[in-house]
Parts: sequence; structure tokens; C-alpha cells
Amino acid sequence: MRTYDPSTRRERGDLLPFLRAWASNPLRVAALAPSSVELGRLITRDISSATGPVLELGPGTGIFTRALLARGVAEENLTLVELGDEFAEMLELRFPRARLVRVDAARLGRALPASGDPFGAVVSGLPLLSMPPRKVHAILKGAFDRLRPDGAYYQFTYGVRCPVAAPILQKLDLSAVRIGTVLKNVPPAGVYRVTRRSGD
Repeated sequence: MRTYDPSTRRERGDLLPFLRAWASNPLRVAALAPSSVELGRLITRDISSATGPVLELGPGTGIFTRALLARGVAEENLTLVELGDEFAEMLELRFPRARLVRVDAARLGRALPASGDPFGAVVSGLPLLSMPPRKVHAILKGAFDRLRPDGAYYQFTYGVRCPVAAPILQKLDLSAVRIGTVLKNVPPAGVYRVTRRSGD
């Protein structure tokens, strides 16, 4: 039976669904293990209840989602975009008051009109390094079309450089800054904050 203890590093039962998802589609998951609690703390460091609605892309087992709740973001203010059925069903059970959207993050326009209430932040667990540039561009454009002017997009990566290539940042008039690294994560991971250049 699956139980949750907030004092533990991960919810018991995260690993098996994660491994099943990885086995069925390694490129979509593109990780060796679920993200660590420490990475969740870093990627949500700048977010609080004052941020307003938050969009999470690729929440997977919900490590970052729980970190957002711990930062004071109301569950009702979370929109979770998850394409994988195995993760989406888990998220529905764990975060019933959040809005769950089952769509490819590159097609946000189909489910989240840009005319809706803007988000204060985007937190991404998507494996951008394993995606073609055109898809990365679509994800970033869709996210920033739905972000407040002062909003930020937070992305983690296992790479040594920003997972959003410089030509994409330039085309969308964005800038990226690495805000930290988590060595305890498996493998070690860095976090970037991406913002509009006009908001620097």
C-alpha cells in the first residue's frame, strides 16, 4: 500500500511508476531516477504564495508539485501539464484540487488559451535536451505567451549549459541565468531561470 510521509525524501511508490514510464519511453522521461527533494527546493526557491497561479510542465511523480505546495502555492493555483498516462493518473490522486491538463507541452494553445489568467511562474521538469529545437521553441513560446510580464520560467538540466539553445533565447527575446546546482540529485542537476530580456 502506498503511503505518504512528508518528512521522507520521496513519496513511497514513486520509483516503480517512474521505472515503468522510463521503460516504455526512455526519451520522454530522460532521467535515471525521480528528481530529489533538494532539486525541488532549488527550482521553487523564488516562488511563494504571492507568485499567483503556477504552471508546471512535466510534473511526473509530483516532486516539484509538492515543493510548490511547501512554498505556499495553493493547490487550486496549480496547473499541471502531463502527457504520460501513468503519471497523470498518479497526479490526479495526489493533487485532486490542481488543474490537470493531459496535453503535449508543445501544444499548450489547445488547452490553455493565452487570453486566460496569466501565470506568475512556470516550473519545468521536461527533458529539453532530448527534444528537437523546434519543439523546445514551441514549449518556451507557449509558456511565455501565458506568463505575466514579470514572470519567470524555471528549468532544470543535467547538462553543463542552459538546455535552451542561444538561438532560441534570442529569437524569443529571452535571457537565462543558472541559479544553482544540486549535487545530491541523481545525476547532479542545475536550475536555470529564464525571463524576458525587457524584464532583466
